[in-house]
Amino acid sequence: MSTPYQPPAHPYPQPSGPYPYQQPPAPYPYPQQQPGPYPPGPGCEVCGAMPAAPVTVRGHQGMLVLMRFLRRQGVLCRSCGLAVFRQMQADTLVRGWWGPLSMVITPITLLVNLGALSRLRRLPAPATAAWRPPLDPGRPVLRRPAGFFALIPLAGLAMLLIALPVLVVVGTSSEPTGVRVHHRQNREPLAVGACAHNDGDWTNQDLRNVPCDSPDAQFEVTEPRDGYCAEGDYIARLEYSVNGRTTLCLHPLKNT
Repeated sequence: MSTPYQPPAHPYPQPSGPYPYQQPPAPYPYPQQQPGPYPPGPGCEVCGAMPAAPVTVRGHQGMLVLMRFLRRQGVLCRSCGLAVFRQMQADTLVRGWWGPLSMVITPITLLVNLGALSRLRRLPAPATAAWRPPLDPGRPVLRRPAGFFALIPLAGLAMLLIALPVLVVVGTSSEPTGVRVHHRQNREPLAVGACAHNDGDWTNQDLRNVPCDSPDAQFEVTEPRDGYCAEGDYIARLEYSVNGRTTLCLHPLKNT
């Protein structure tokens, strides 16, 4: 007897693996972007590059009586920020000195801008594409003609700052002759009833005791009566008394 036909258990080979009807997905073609040291934020206002940071650069212009305070504020990358900083510093070095108050305001403005320069230097070079070329920073400020021109007012300001303390010291030490004599010798108290001679003037007294029969005797030292010296008498400084607190009168002698 013939056996009836039975189909095979698996007429078609079965695909193996977790993806029976499609190819396994290819790996992600683009690597994931790693976060950088600067968080996402707006790009440079001038060129669009990143990273960028908010910066304020100030300038000053003196015009004898009037003056102008300038400011450039915005989000800038390192290249554009350096260009703005150097241009503003150079203009201030040339135009900022021409006025009495501007001589003081200009160096303060230049020093304040150093804070903006420090912030710009901490920025790395632009790492993203820009929609336009960044500004050219150009040469450093001190290598520009403005830097050489600024040496003139800066030298004058330095000389003024040095000259002021010197003038104060010279002014306090250059006193009249009478005062110098007081400093280099001990003052001798005047005695009531004795005579005195004044080697200075009445603004800077330089009194000394002399014999009453000496031709140098100009005044007789007396005490005030009822708290007042006689009419026509002079008053000696308190330091010429024995205790430094008693008033002495100087009566002019007739032979003077």
